[in-house]
Amino acid sequence: MSQTSRDRLLLGIAILLLWQLSTAWLKLLDPQLFPQPIQVLRLLVEDRQVFLKSLLSSFTLLFWGCTLAALLAIPLGLIVGWNRRLRLAIEPATNVLGPIPPIVYIPYAIAILPTFTQSSIFIIFIGAFWPLFMNTIAGVEALEKGIVDSAKTIGVSKKSMLTKILLPGAMPHIVSGGAISMVLAFILLTAAEMIGATSGLGWYVKYFSDFADYPRVVAGIIVIGAVVLTIMTLYHRLTSYLLRWRK
Repeated sequence: MSQTSRDRLLLGIAILLLWQLSTAWLKLLDPQLFPQPIQVLRLLVEDRQVFLKSLLSSFTLLFWGCTLAALLAIPLGLIVGWNRRLRLAIEPATNVLGPIPPIVYIPYAIAILPTFTQSSIFIIFIGAFWPLFMNTIAGVEALEKGIVDSAKTIGVSKKSMLTKILLPGAMPHIVSGGAISMVLAFILLTAAEMIGATSGLGWYVKYFSDFADYPRVVAGIIVIGAVVLTIMTLYHRLTSYLLRWRK
């Protein structure tokens, strides 16, 4: 076990002990709002089927929203970043639309789109699209101009320029934008599920909070945190593999 892994394990144990100390032993916190660790652990086991169903529902929405965003944002970002005239033309629109919190679109998405699933995918798509799109443009702009000019000089086709020159060159920025997109997508997913879903991790927390069942609320929060940690760990491993050439 590496030093970093040991440090993280010790930190986790310390947090667990502090939780046990403040709830079960010293009873410093309201037991109605702050359940003991053993209560939460028991619920994690009892509700495992509900959590599995919720995970499947959440991952389905997250997958389609992020996949559609990546399929559209990366090619568009490469094209816009490469074409200076086009980039300058759409710059005002990106400056206005990009910073708008996607969560404000939730009421309209639910009202306009026929199903909650489509509404959620749309909101996740919007949240994941802009960071990825803008970082892809930034990656193309940061690419050394001599590389692009050399490729043009030897007559590289547009397809090869996009896929073999611009895409690899912009990949570090795309990876950074992808990390931001993943975090925003999960935040939006949870928010959307808390508003109108009948399943999912966000729905689980909201449903039991309405009944003041705070042990299950805490259990849901822990599962959400564990899922986010797992997704981001896998994402960083994937991006480390994609950028292995930088080493």
